[in-house]
Amino acid sequence: MKYSIVLIFLFVSFFTVAQISPDCSTAIPICNNTPVNSGTNDFGIDDFNGADESGCLEKTLSGAIESNSAWYQFRTASAGRFGFNISVNSSEDWDFALYKSNDCDNLGEPVRCNFLDNDFENSFLGVGEDPTGNVDNISYEDWLNVGAGENYYLLINNFSNNNSGFSIQFSGTNAEDVLDCSIISNLLGPPIAACEYDFVELDATTTDATSYEWYKNVGNGFAQIIGENNRTLVIVDSAEYRVVVNTTPGNIISDVQVSFSSNPVSNAVEDKVLCFDENNYDLSNVDVEVLGSQSSQEFIVSYHSTFSNAVNGVLSLDKNHPKNPGTETIYIRVTSLENPNCYDVSQDFDIIVSEEIVQDFPSVVYLCEETLSATIGDDTPNSSFLYQWDSGEVTPLLNVINGGSYNLTISTMVSGIMCSESFTVEVVVSNTPKISNIIIEDLQENNTITIETEFSGDYEYRLDGGAYQKDSFFEDVLPGKYVVSVNDLKGCGVATETVLVMGFLKFFSPNGDGANDEWFIEGLEELNSPIVLIYDRYGKFIRQLDPSKSTWDGFYNGLQMPASDYWFQLSYLDDNGDRIVAKYIENHFTLKR
Repeated sequence: MKYSIVLIFLFVSFFTVAQISPDCSTAIPICNNTPVNSGTNDFGIDDFNGADESGCLEKTLSGAIESNSAWYQFRTASAGRFGFNISVNSSEDWDFALYKSNDCDNLGEPVRCNFLDNDFENSFLGVGEDPTGNVDNISYEDWLNVGAGENYYLLINNFSNNNSGFSIQFSGTNAEDVLDCSIISNLLGPPIAACEYDFVELDATTTDATSYEWYKNVGNGFAQIIGENNRTLVIVDSAEYRVVVNTTPGNIISDVQVSFSSNPVSNAVEDKVLCFDENNYDLSNVDVEVLGSQSSQEFIVSYHSTFSNAVNGVLSLDKNHPKNPGTETIYIRVTSLENPNCYDVSQDFDIIVSEEIVQDFPSVVYLCEETLSATIGDDTPNSSFLYQWDSGEVTPLLNVINGGSYNLTISTMVSGIMCSESFTVEVVVSNTPKISNIIIEDLQENNTITIETEFSGDYEYRLDGGAYQKDSFFEDVLPGKYVVSVNDLKGCGVATETVLVMGFLKFFSPNGDGANDEWFIEGLEELNSPIVLIYDRYGKFIRQLDPSKSTWDGFYNGLQMPASDYWFQLSYLDDNGDRIVAKYIENHFTLKR
């Protein structure tokens, strides 16, 4: 979730000595607009008294927690969500700890702390959110909720022993008034951060003043400004200023630091014409175009979805920006790292993304061997797209007669840029199913059917109107006539044949009760000239069955045969008129009395 953040940057000062203290006891009081930019050089007194750790901080190469330290103090003026950003050279390793305390001798544990290596070469660390929009910056701690009148000490420490200085920037929902500037007791007020061409006036008005003298220090000591004797002084240059107010009781001397930051310039940016794909567009690629010759170490570039957000410096877009088909206006804000009140929002540009090209047609098409051709491609073409096959045809649909791979390139024009996507359609030849053989194992306890096909293919099988199955083998088939079907799953037809499964009674009881009084073979009438020979257990011929007499009542020569097991042999004429012995059954049937 993005938050509305107001940033007050405390910017560059060449008076580094006045803006750094290596010890907590002499911590520099700072306020919203106090310019702080200082390098650190060693530490004074070990504020942790030889301790091995303080919160996340650990002993450094110096043998103490501090190695090159700077201490600051501030007081909150109002309640709200509070944070700060420490701007550093991305190649250097900086740490910080924030203590809520009124006493340097009783700091306690830090309320926010960071002791991570800067392996990712981030330009900021602190509390809240990275002002560059880098949501993955692990050198940031959570926002701090503060109340009015709370005192804090901030330790900034350089671990790398190689530093080019840092600056502090306060942030939060009420950054402009979150700090109490009364801790800085000065006639001219706290140091002033201004933008180039800002009107800055120092006011030294004092009751009972008899005269005013103004001085300016640009690094070589204070020199009087000749001719400036009024109670106010208009400032146009960065420097340290001093006023000497002559009063009857005595002179009042007050110093103040004034720093002007350069106003950034946002250079014009060309519209970005992009082809749609799943990759995001890296807005950081535009930074160089926006900044021109300006240094990215001095100015940051942020991008916003509305002009209002750009003006207020809020809700910056993620640099890893998604591509959305159509036109999107991106508003640019260039902000001074020294002072975020110095910014330029004069430029914007459009991201123009082509319409998405998708494959909404089959990538695999089956061509049946008995079919002359198949149609492949997009049957619902987009009128704004161009279609071309690798064979040269420029139509969305293509008739093919052979299997293989066919490549279709679909293109669309956006603002003079051609965007294309290539798709492959595989045409697979599928054979119409043909039944080569049906193996029937019948006249047994478990009748089975196995279907064999002339070609291998993606087939499914069934008996009569039953459900299709992938297996060509059927078991526990009851006697009867069946329509065997083989279906090509590629849509290339169905092959069918009618088969007969023979069956017989396992036992019969010729006792005249009307139930199983006669033995017979089921399906016998479907055969050509069938003959069934029945034998007793000793192989003696008992009875012949044929179409004229297809059942046996259990008598032999007018005598009832005893209860026992009996065997049979079946034969019939094939299509050539040859007699075929179909089965000689080792299994038998039983006559019961």
